[in-house]
Formats: sequence, structure tokens, C-alpha cells
Amino acid sequence: MSQSKNRVRPHHPRTRLAADIGGTFTDIVAFEEQSGRMLLGKALSTPSHLVDGVAHGVGKAGTRYQYAKTFLHGSTIAINAILERNGAKAALLVTQGFRDIYEIGRVNRPDSYNLYFKKHVPLLPRAMIFEVRERITASGDVRTPLDETGVAAICDKLRAMGVEAVAILLLHSYRNIVHERRVKEIVADRLPGIFVTASHELSQEYREFERCSTVVANAFIGPTVRDYVAGLNRHLERSGFAGSFFIVQSTGGLYEAQQAQSQCVRMLESGPAAGVVGARALCRELGLNDTIAFDMGGTTAKAGVIHRNEVLTTSTALIGGYNQALPVQIPMIDVFEVGMGGGSIASLAENGALSVGPKSAGAEPGPACYGRGGEQPTVTDANLVLGRLDPGNFLGGEMTLDVDAAERAIVRQIAEPLGMPLRAAADGILRIATTSMSYAVKSVSTQRGLDAAAFAMIAYGGAGPLHAAAIAHEIGMERVIVPRAPGHFCAFGMLFSDLRYDFVRTWPMRLADAEFAEIERIYAGMFKAGRAALAQSKIKPSRISVERAADMRYVGQEHAVTIELPPELFRRRDRDGIKARFDDVHQLRYGTHAPNEPAEIVSLRATVTGVLKKPTPEKVATGGRAPVSDARRGTRPVFFSEHRRAERTPIYARAALKSGNRIPGPALIEEHASTTLVPPGDRVEVDALGNLVIEIGGRSR
Repeated sequence: MSQSKNRVRPHHPRTRLAADIGGTFTDIVAFEEQSGRMLLGKALSTPSHLVDGVAHGVGKAGTRYQYAKTFLHGSTIAINAILERNGAKAALLVTQGFRDIYEIGRVNRPDSYNLYFKKHVPLLPRAMIFEVRERITASGDVRTPLDETGVAAICDKLRAMGVEAVAILLLHSYRNIVHERRVKEIVADRLPGIFVTASHELSQEYREFERCSTVVANAFIGPTVRDYVAGLNRHLERSGFAGSFFIVQSTGGLYEAQQAQSQCVRMLESGPAAGVVGARALCRELGLNDTIAFDMGGTTAKAGVIHRNEVLTTSTALIGGYNQALPVQIPMIDVFEVGMGGGSIASLAENGALSVGPKSAGAEPGPACYGRGGEQPTVTDANLVLGRLDPGNFLGGEMTLDVDAAERAIVRQIAEPLGMPLRAAADGILRIATTSMSYAVKSVSTQRGLDAAAFAMIAYGGAGPLHAAAIAHEIGMERVIVPRAPGHFCAFGMLFSDLRYDFVRTWPMRLADAEFAEIERIYAGMFKAGRAALAQSKIKPSRISVERAADMRYVGQEHAVTIELPPELFRRRDRDGIKARFDDVHQLRYGTHAPNEPAEIVSLRATVTGVLKKPTPEKVATGGRAPVSDARRGTRPVFFSEHRRAERTPIYARAALKSGNRIPGPALIEEHASTTLVPPGDRVEVDALGNLVIEIGGRSR
């Protein structure tokens, strides 16, 4: 990834501009298609007015909106609105007799003997749920006609209550949308200007609770996301942008900003998804099949999996964790997230136990060392105290970190209460953070039946390269890869995203009785809808690809697994081949399978992708096995818990390193928006593309 000096040229080539807003920083990458150059910008996020952070980052990248032909965007605004419970005043309309679907849920009780267990807390109270007289059967037939007069009366009540958003969930609307569509028309007509969303627009598969939770989440965040995207669009237009505006979905694909204003839940994990897409692109360049994508920023740490050269996805995400989860039933990259970032706050519980996160200092006021009024110790403060960050060269010297403020925060709130030395307390903060983040890495792999230790790790985010080696040691991984410009990697990953539309139809059938002609008819309908959506896009893909998948289970099971279905299996009408693929996936996921048991198809899935032109990776200059002298920038005392003391550690400028350079640990490799730590006993080599390949314990596969 080549970079230029931050200056605006009079005749700037057309660019693709990508912006990723995180809890602490906003990252900008501008890709010049003709020259292949990357322009990078990083600015503190501005929670009170997020657009300001984007504008500051674009300026720091040395470009302008009017030079861009596409603007790609990912943001945490949707997921934060749910996690922080600061969404709209919403109401839910449901089929008469099913008012309590949302509150009852699935009655998950992971710990049967926990007397203090609390079930999920809905995003809206029962008083805001209203029943609609109608009924459609599971086969799609109308049993009870829609009571339109009753819907109009409900609208009058909602107007008087000052409702800002309305969600609609009618029984079996995944088979017949006629009643939901009509209810939405009535609500939109009688309550103009409010946000209205119906479940069939988001999911056309069964499971009423999951569909209910999804449409309520969309209504809850809808006004906030709609206003945000519309406001950003106005900002772009006022700034001279005349191109196409796209949002990154949780699948890693792109969709129109206009669609994002109505189907808001599709962007819940937009930033993290883009990072995993970028990691997959890097894997393909390096010839890697199995990797963990690890992203650590200022607020959270996320992990996703690339297995057999494909990103692992899920059809249902659990927002808030399994115990008290609110499911969202949309396709997305399977990302596990923990509240652990550079700004995560360290504190003592009433019993004196040290904990770190999930509460974060964010961008305002930020860690104590930022000098912006923060007084609570954070992971960044601990790294600074232990010598792992250069106080005078943070963000390339744009920010000066206050070491004294970091030490005071840790001493007053951690070290003195525990009777510990300063550095031991700071080291304790980092060790707890490492354990928490290793749990995220193992969760996305072991729950799939995969061994995390057998995978390489691609580490990025501003804080990821600083902690990746410690996490690899904790898990037993042997290799960590730090891409170029890791602090901008999620924004960079957006440049590898394609236009993408996902469809699903619940259509239960025994595999032995499956009518392939009917299945192909359903797939053809979904493919047609996807191609029509691509045809309406302002940018034209270089080619269109389609993929088939199905949710399958053994007869008598409750939950299904998703398997990919190559077209040749259908051309051959190969039931045995489909069953064998299902058995293999079930074995991988659950550690068991039943080849002699009958299986059934539950839902059919289709993905239509409009493939866009991708950046071409640039090689770095070739060097030698030994690090070149002009890359070294002196030494700094760094505390390592393994040695229980500070060691004079060599510091290297990453921009000066060349392909083939090898550096033994301990070492610090610094660049504009990130620092890579190579612990004692490890070693790093620079590959042909400029990636830092850390061999844990000096080993490589």
C-alpha cells in the first residue's frame, strides 16, 4: 500500500474514498485508481457530530470529496445505538394473539442453577406492542382478512403517544407479504414522516421471534441511522462530491446509501466486516487458506475467520451475548467482539479484583495520557507507562502523550489500592486485556470446530499489532501477519468490497423428496431480484457472480447449518452429494454427524455479487536478511513481564524496512497510526508486499 505526502495537488486524479468511523478514531483511505497510490488520514472521532471527524480525516489524507467518484463508508452508529439503548421511541404491530413473542423469546437459560440469571431485555416495553386482527397460515393462505380499520385506530393512538418509529411483524409473512405490505401502507399514510419497517423487507425466513427482534431493532435504530446517513449525504453534496455513496453491510458487501436509510440493521457490523474482507484479500495474495482476522481499535477488539480461503458467515447475530441476546436475523460475517480496546478502562471491583473494559474512555475525553480531561487508567495508558508507545511520536507526532498523567491514573486507581509497583499494575492491565481478547479469537474458531492454534493471525487496527503477539502466545499460534498501514485497514478493506445482495426463502422439504425444478425456480427468482438491484446501481460491476446455499438439518433437529451448493450438484440432481456436504459441515461444526440419518432442507439462500475493480498490491524494495541501519531509530526501555524488568529495546521505522529484512525480538516497529511489538524470543521478517510476518517463538510453519 503506497502512501503520499499529505498535500492536495491542483489536478488530482479520480479516487475511491473510504471512511471508517470507530469509537475513538475515524480512518480515511483514498485510492487513486490510475496510479494505484493510497492516501491515508486519521482523526479523532467526534461523537457529537460524526461528520466532522470524517471531514478532518479527509483533510489529513490530503484529498477532497470532489475528487472522489465513490464514497464507501462504515460506522459503528447502528450497533452503538442498540448497545447503548439510545434509539427511537418505537412501537410494534403484531398478529392478534401473539403480543408476547418479543418478550418470551427463546427462553435461553445457559446456567440452569444461576438464581440471578436475567433474560433478554426488549428494546421496547410491552405497552408499546399492539395487536392487529389478521391471520395468514404457514402455507401462505389468508385465514383471517386484515382489519384495516383497526390498524387505522392503532395509528391514531401512536400519533398521540409521539411514536418515532413503527415495526411490523405479522405471522408467516415470510410466505405471504400481502398483509404486512398493506399495514405498512396504512401506517405510512396516517403517520407521515415516521420510520416504518416491516419484517418481510429484512428477512423472509421462518422463526417469528428472530424476525420480530430484527424488525424491532431496525425500527429502534432507524431514525438515528436514517438521519445520520442523510446528513452525511448532504455534507458530501455541499463539499462538492458528485459520485456514488455506498455503505458497507455486515456481510462485507456494499449497498446504496438510500437502502441503508431503510434497512439499517444491515450495517450493524459494517466496519469490522470490511476489515475481514481486507484480510481475505491479503490471504489470497499470500496464498493462505486459514487465518484469524484480528482487529483492535480504541473501543473494541473483533475477530473473524477465513477458512479454506472463504470468510465464515452466519445467518443470525446475537447482539449482547448469548445469555441476554437480542437476535438479528440477517446474513453477516461471523465476528466476535469484546469491549477491549486502547481506551478500555481499568478499574477495581468492590472485592478488589482488577478488571479491564468493557467501558471505554472513547475519543472524548479519551485515555488519561491524551490530556483531554480523562482521569481513568486505560490500556493505552498502560502501554505508554511500559514504554511500548513513544509519547512524542503518537500518530506520527500529531499528538503528544502525557506520561505523567498516565502514571498518576494507574497509581491512584490501581497500583496504590492493590499495593503494587506502577509497572506491575500496568502489566496486570495488559495481561487481563490479552486474556479477554484471546477469548474473542478462540470463540470465532472453536465454536466452528476449528483449532485457533492452527491458524495464522492477521492483526490490524491501531492497537492490534501492539497486542497480537501476546495473544498468539496465549493461544499457541505460530504466526502473526501485520499488513501495511494496519491502523487504516478496515477502511482499506472497503476498497475490496463488492456490491452484494443476499436473499433467503424458507421452503422446508425432505432432501429425499426435493423437487429440483422447484428449487431452481426459487433460486432463479432470487437471482433475478439481485440482478435487478445491481442494474439500478450508479456504478457498473465488471462481472456478476451468483452463489447458492441451503440451511439443512437432520430430520427431528431444531437448528440447521448452512452449506454451499455448487451448481453441478443440481445439474446432476445429486442428492447423495448434497447430503455428503451437509454431513461434512455438521461434523466440522459439532464434532459429530450421522450419514445414515435422513436430512431436510429448511431454507434456500442466494447471493448475487457485482464484482468491482480491486486495488493491486504494491511490492516494497528488496533488502537483505539483516535490518538496514537507516531503519533503526534508537532504543527505548520497554517492560516485559517475562523478564520482570525493562529492557533497552531497538526501535525501527517501518517505512524504511525492505523485503527480506529480519529483526529479532524484542523490537518495536513504528509507523504513523500503529506500533508493532515483537516480544523477546520472537522474530519478524518483512515479506515482498511489506507485511510484517512475526514468527512466534522464532518458529514458522
